[in-house]
Order: sequence, then C-alpha cells, then structure tokens
Amino acid sequence: MKYINEIIMRYKRIRNRQHLKNIYSNKYAFVGIGGHSVNNLYPVLYYLGVRLKYICCKSQGNVELIKKRTDIMATTSLADIMTDDEIKGVFVSVSVDTNFEISKKVLDSGKFLFVEKPPCRSKKELDCLIDLADNNKVAVTMVGVQKRYSPIMQTLCRRLKGERCLSYNMKYLTGLYPEGDALLDLFIHPLDCACFLFGKAKVTGIDYVRQSNGALTLMLLLTHKNAKGMVELSTGYTWANAIEQLTINTKNGVYVQDQMENLKFYHKSGSIFGIPVEKIVHRSPVVVELYGRNNFVPTIANNQIHTQGYFNEIKTFVDAVEYNNDSKVCSSLRMLENTYDLIGEIRKML
Repeated sequence: MKYINEIIMRYKRIRNRQHLKNIYSNKYAFVGIGGHSVNNLYPVLYYLGVRLKYICCKSQGNVELIKKRTDIMATTSLADIMTDDEIKGVFVSVSVDTNFEISKKVLDSGKFLFVEKPPCRSKKELDCLIDLADNNKVAVTMVGVQKRYSPIMQTLCRRLKGERCLSYNMKYLTGLYPEGDALLDLFIHPLDCACFLFGKAKVTGIDYVRQSNGALTLMLLLTHKNAKGMVELSTGYTWANAIEQLTINTKNGVYVQDQMENLKFYHKSGSIFGIPVEKIVHRSPVVVELYGRNNFVPTIANNQIHTQGYFNEIKTFVDAVEYNNDSKVCSSLRMLENTYDLIGEIRKML
C-alpha cells in the first residue's frame, strides 16, 4: 500500500510540475471587460499563465478600478497597444460594430488577432478583414466561435469524416433577446456548427414566426453537399430551460448531442430484404457514450468553460501565436465565410 501511495504522489507531482512548466513568453493585450470576457475568457488566460500587458476599456473610471485589482496596465488608448512592439497578439471582445473597427486596427498594425463572435455584421465586412490580414501578412487570425473547439464538436468532426451522413435535425431554443440581433448574436452558433460539420449550406426552405413581444422562430431546411438538415432556431422559448440539441443520422447509426454536455452514438441493426433486423431478433440497443461531462469531479475537463469550448479556443490561439503554427486553428476569418454566406442568405429571406 505504501508503494502504491508513493507512485500516486509522484504522478501528482509530475502532473503539477508539467502544468507549471508550460510557459508562454509573448505578451498580449485584451480589449474589453464585459460580462462574457470576465466570466469565460479572462479565467482561461489566468489559468494558462498568458502574459497580459494591457487591458483596454472605454471608461477612465474602469481604468482606475482595474489598476486597483491587478498589476496589468489599464488604458483607454488603443494607440498604446498598436504601437507597442512587445504586443504579439490582441484579444478583442466588445460589441459587434466595435469588434469590426478595432479588428481593422489590429490587423493594420500587423499583430495577431483573436476577435469574439460576431467579428462583423456582414460577409462584405468579413471580406474586408480577410483582405487586411492578407495585406499585412497576419499569420494568425481567429474568431471566437467557441463551440468549434468543444470536445463534442471536435469528436463529431473526426467521426463524421468516416461516416456517410444522411440528414440531421438541430434545435437551438432560448428566451427573448431584446438587446441585440438574434440572427447574428445567437443563431450564429448553431448555423456555424452546421457549416463546420457539414460544409457550405444552401437554404432550400424557410418559414418563420414573429411574436408581438419580439420573439423570432426560424424553421430552416438546409442542403449541404453530402447532407440535408432541418433546423429550428428560436427566441420564443425560455432561458430557464434553453435547448441545444443535434441529431445526426448516418448510414451506420445515429449521433445524439444534448446541451454540449453529452454525445451518444446509437448503432443501427441493419436489415434483411428491407426488413429491420431489430423487428426479427430482439436485442438490447448498442449505445456508445462518446462524451459526457462528469459533474462530480471538479477538474478543468469537467468545467463548462471547457465543455463549451472556451478553454480550447484560447489555448489554440495562444499556442498558434507562440509557436507560429496555426494548423490547429479551425475558426480563422476565412473559415467563417460559409457561415456568413448562410446568415446573409437567411437575412434576405426574412
């Protein structure tokens, strides 16, 4: 027993030391101190030990508060950041219009860019950012559509490469969203996931319901090169029981994702002369749990910041900047083209 305990303790020491040895040398700036940034992005930066030199905000009052809470330099001047040669990468997380304007300045300065979704309002603006990145030779750009980096979406992406996908059904149902553009601010998530998993999409059917209280429900039929999907997007439900579900029907079985918390695969039993085998021979269904968040063990892998993709997206960006390698980036500005084409097509039909 003593020998086993020594092995366990040695493993823990090695694990902890490995985390401390993961040191990032470059310096970064963060523009924005909104609720999303404070709750989801800053904690990841702190955990990873990312060297933030500046926090930029609009209010001088907030600057003074930041100075009291941290040793990080606080400023209201973007010029301080853009002209500082020590800053290698800039995180931008403000409003959609401000995201676009600040992103242009970051790209003009030649610094690497992480911009929270949505980075801009239209495909035209997206093309503008792409051109700026190309012209200024900015090797790493990344849009914070974090669900692409979630364990579930990464698992689906890998497995669907070897599957013949037939169809899918997607639901993204929330409560009212009076503070912004639901199509761009909220529905970008499921629409982006559809493009990420199945490729470029075309709207082949659409209907919608507008309620007097401002709620919007969209019902879409999407066609991809190798799949068709039925999608319901709505702000007419409730935030207390918001729903995010995806069912994918493939030749070999059915994938079921629920709330970015778990992913299961149900094997199909096949058929004989068109007759389902499961109707002839009664067997227990074969279900494989591909991913499930353990709510009991409080590790980073079981934290919602990780399961939702925030942790992996930040780490992917910083790793790309530090090692000048964007091979793991799956949400560059150019990679959002299909998503913005789809959003633009839907907007024209409303």
